[in-house]
This record gives sequence, structure tokens and C-alpha cells, in this order.
Amino acid sequence: MSFTNDQGAGESQVRSYSRSFPTVFTTSKGDLLRDHDGVSYIDFLSGAGSLNYGHNPEPVKRQLIEYLERDGLTHGLDLTTSAKLDFLHAFQSHVLRPRGLDYRVQFCSPSGTNAVEAALKLARLVTGRTNVIAFSGAFHGVSAGSLAATASDYYRAGLHGTLTGTTHLPYPDSPLGGYDTLDLLRRMVEDPNAGTPKPAAVLLETVQGEGGVYLAPPEFLRGLRELCDRHQILLIVDDIQAGCGRTGRFFSFERAGIVPDLVTLSKSISGYGLPMAIVLIKPEYDVWRPGQHNGTFRGHQLAFVAAAAVLDEFWADGPDGAFAAAVRAKGRELARRIGCSPAMDAGARLRGVGLIWGLDLSAVRDVSAGKISNMCFDRGLIVETCGRNGEVIKILPPLTISEEHLAQGVDVLLTVLRLAIEDAPTP
Repeated sequence: MSFTNDQGAGESQVRSYSRSFPTVFTTSKGDLLRDHDGVSYIDFLSGAGSLNYGHNPEPVKRQLIEYLERDGLTHGLDLTTSAKLDFLHAFQSHVLRPRGLDYRVQFCSPSGTNAVEAALKLARLVTGRTNVIAFSGAFHGVSAGSLAATASDYYRAGLHGTLTGTTHLPYPDSPLGGYDTLDLLRRMVEDPNAGTPKPAAVLLETVQGEGGVYLAPPEFLRGLRELCDRHQILLIVDDIQAGCGRTGRFFSFERAGIVPDLVTLSKSISGYGLPMAIVLIKPEYDVWRPGQHNGTFRGHQLAFVAAAAVLDEFWADGPDGAFAAAVRAKGRELARRIGCSPAMDAGARLRGVGLIWGLDLSAVRDVSAGKISNMCFDRGLIVETCGRNGEVIKILPPLTISEEHLAQGVDVLLTVLRLAIEDAPTP
């Protein structure tokens, strides 16, 4: 097969990642990708959080191949299948039961945005109310309901007048600094003349990814849980990017000791980059009528096989097992190395937890995150940007990344930062 430099030929202008990383990728394994020229790249992108367990993890691949060879179903609508039952058993045994969680599992069309759509629809059905509280900096998807909760003007362009039913509040941390969002929400809910309808739900990411890697403080999350309980408002946590171990715990909200009413999961829930999305529902809120929220591909059997396999492989030793501890240790080492680098003296700021980190370059003179990402790519590291104006380097390696490749990737990033800062014009 021949390759040309015109990789966008015939493809819509909407493509994005191929513009940032302009080569033709052919193979991947673990924490590395290779292109058609045989060049290897360390992966600090992880499929935007869809590959927490790396590329083609061997134990999972073996099970997928064996399942296909015995002619297991690949598509099953919402039929009961052995693959689905195996996943549900593994999820109960390795995730829910050890954490004392009692959720029912809803399978959605296999994308995160549809899981958010389902959660919002269900919250409105349960409460009979329509307004939803979301936050500045939020990204929840780009279909109509989830886009109404997404805060970015870039994605909402041309549709503002149609995106109703959501009130956005300041996230407790943002480029503008800290904010007492909890007090503002309390005033809105408890004041009958606030001018805002009582919400059906509060929807949030406990760690905002696309918004610039901002963390909601644990005390804020606990206060929000208490306020929602007091006013019969459902609390929905969007754990699509920050879940499945990314923060060093399976769920991002575990660090605050809270239990949401609804949780959305996608991306790495399948464990292999296969399409899959679910909503976790407290039993008392499972008021769906049969088929009321459906989708042809809500029964992606290969995703069920892979999801069960990674749960058995990585999460069978409990919430504080070796895998979760290793993720936290890698995160601490990454933060230590970047945190003591000259980039911090130049004004960079580092935020994160586990293996999701944002290096904010907005205060570093004449150094853009986009330029840093491009320079890293030229040196064999794939890392993307995020934030309001793409001012943050988002560090999102596979949770299984080797210590060697993690160190090499950080070396590349720090070298590029040093070069860019040195090359910046003197004021």
C-alpha cells in the first residue's frame, strides 16, 4: 500500500487529530504507535482517554480472538448474551460491590454523548423538572442535549438559540480563579425569586478534561451532594474521560467519598478502544419503560468481552490494589518531575491527579501549547492541547505505560519546553 502526504483527501474538513499529528499510523502496542515509515511515538493521548489500558493489551486481544473464532455474537441489540452477562458479573464483582455501590447498568448507543443524553432524559423523567445545572468549562458531548450542557462556544456555534434547558454556573476553579459556586447554587435553589427554575439535576465532571484539567475540590463535591439531597436534585457525574482508573481510582468521585445518583461511562469502559457507553442508575431512579431510550448498537458484544477481560485483569484485587496504586505512583513521579522543571519558573502551572495532568502555559510569554505539541510530535511524543484557547498541554498516557516510556515522554516534553522558552524573544 502506498501513502501520500495528502492524508485528508476526500475526508471532511471536520477532521481534527489528523491535522495535529500529520502522519499515517499503521500499528500500535502498549504505549507506542508506529507510522508507515516505521517511526515510533510515545502515546500521551490514549485515544483521548479511550485507551487507559494501552493499545492491543495482550490478555484482552486473546479473548477477543477466541470469542470471534467460536462465532460469538458481535451484535445483539439488547438481547441477553453470554458476553453481556460476563461483563455485568465482572463489573459487579470487581467495581460496584467492593465499593459498596448499588447501581443498575443501562447500555446506550456506544458513545459518551448518548450516555449523557440518557442521563439527562432520565433525570427529567424522575423529577418532572427540565432545567439542568452545568458548569463553565464543561464538555459533555456534541449531540443536542449534551451540547446544551457543554459550555464551549466553539461547539455551540450557530445553535445557541436551540440549546435550552441548561443553566451554566462557574466551575469552582477556572482560568478566572476560584469561585464559591456552592453558595451561588444554594441561593438560586432556595430563593423563590431567583428567577431560575428548580433544576432536575446537576451535571458535572469532577475533573474537567477538555476545559483545561481543573479539579473540583473534594469539599465542594461533598457540599454539592448534600445540597442535592436536601432539595431532591439528582447529581450526575460525567466520568467518561476521568473514570475507569484515570484519577488513580476507578471512579473520579471516590476521592470525595460521594455517591452520585447517575454516572456516565464510555471511552475506556470497553478496555480496548471499542465503542461502548453505559449509565449507572440508583435503583430507585430506574423508571425507564422498556425501549424508552434505545439504539441499534447498544449491544456491542466485542466491547462486552473486552470490558470483562480488563476488569478481570486489572481490577480484581480491589479498590486499592496494585494497579490503582501504580497509577497513583506514576502520577506522583510525573508531577514531581514537571513541577521542579524550569518551565514552572517561567510561569507554567500544573494541575491534575492520577494520570490526567494539564500543564497551563497561558502565563508563559510567547510560548503556545500548540507549538509545544507540534515540537513534541516531531520528537516522537503525541500529546494534545485543551483549555479555553488551547493553552494547556493535556498529559493523558495509558495507565499501563512503562516507567521507561513515561520518563522518556516527560524528557521530550521538558526538552521542548526549555527550547521554546529559550527561543522566546526577549522583552
